[in-house]
Amino acid sequence: MGFTNADLESTPLLKTTSITTKPRILPKDSFNLAYIIYFTLGLGYLLPWNAFVTAIDYFSYLYPETNIDRIFAIVYMGVSFICLIFIVFYTQNSNSNSSFRINLGLSLFVVTLLLVPVMDVVYIQGRVGLYKGFYVTVGSVILCGAADAVVQGGVIGSAGELPEKYMQAVMAGNAGSGVVVSLLRILTKSIYSQDAIGLRESAKLYFGVSIVIMVICIIFYNVVEKLPIVKYYKELKIQAMIMEKEEKGPLTLWQIVKSIKWYGFGIILIYLVTLSIFPGYISEDVHSSILKDWYPILLIFGYNVFDLVGKSLTLVYVIQNLKIVVGGCVVRLFFFPLFFVCLHGPLVFRTEIPVMLLTCLMGLTNGYLTSVLMMLAPKVVQLQQAEIAGVVMVLFLVSGLVVGSVMSWFWII
Repeated sequence: MGFTNADLESTPLLKTTSITTKPRILPKDSFNLAYIIYFTLGLGYLLPWNAFVTAIDYFSYLYPETNIDRIFAIVYMGVSFICLIFIVFYTQNSNSNSSFRINLGLSLFVVTLLLVPVMDVVYIQGRVGLYKGFYVTVGSVILCGAADAVVQGGVIGSAGELPEKYMQAVMAGNAGSGVVVSLLRILTKSIYSQDAIGLRESAKLYFGVSIVIMVICIIFYNVVEKLPIVKYYKELKIQAMIMEKEEKGPLTLWQIVKSIKWYGFGIILIYLVTLSIFPGYISEDVHSSILKDWYPILLIFGYNVFDLVGKSLTLVYVIQNLKIVVGGCVVRLFFFPLFFVCLHGPLVFRTEIPVMLLTCLMGLTNGYLTSVLMMLAPKVVQLQQAEIAGVVMVLFLVSGLVVGSVMSWFWII
């Protein structure tokens, strides 16, 4: 006997799989617990990166002869990209154990986040120019980039096997991570002096909060694996894989990539534009005689808030027409000349309001378009390939981040 109509309506992935089994009732996500956990995981795996970026004043004070924010971006994204390539092929060619990978990555996050505050206490102690500490810091960023690939690929791959709202939860969590650290930045700037002592205390707070949240993520992830709704879809996946082996018709990795290539193209465009401008341009290239050093902090906060708004809007409405979505990604290329005008154009465009409006619009479009593409892409393939499709989309995303990080240097040439 096949699935009931109600089951088919609640489980859209089954449209592309020919599985027969006893009728089952789709479990409810009691108290939206699974949604909350996936939101928290999305928030958590970006916190280490956001902690390093938000503590940029501290690192710039210690190592004044470096463009450290741009170095962080290239190193972090580059390592993440390389690791993701291996993960994609590993997931495709073996019985992937995403649970082990995610727990390993989250634990590695905790270790690397501890390095900065511990090194500050036992070695740096607020002294400027100790570049051995700089190399250790960059090493921590490298390890965080590797952990990010493992955790992000696993979490998004797992969310790709579930209904679309769980991918939306992960994306909203990503944006929430930026809002959390921006609020922490505003708090620390308000209560701490901007001297060596204040910058040290601020950095300790960023990394301390991140460590606590990472521990919560470890607990939450091991809870979500046991929730009925998650187990339900994992069982469907196992059935689909068994059926696929019996039919001897599994899709190759290349076929999966071809199926989602336009979704990936859109994601690359989004982050090529965003990372070319944010955070380097925002934090270093524009200035305000009125807001002074609050200016980049408020710009980054505005971007993060509107990124969260954009990713939350997909709970209300998701554009289903891929041409419109990709077209929107292409239109975002106009941010380049617009921000260029804000830097080198007439004086009226170099004031705070145009820059703030453009920054918020960039965050809004980044959030909404990213969420739409990441939600829809895993549904193009069969359930048993949804995890791989999710990981491939992360690879596309990180590709855009890497290219955007490199292009960000052109603002200072």
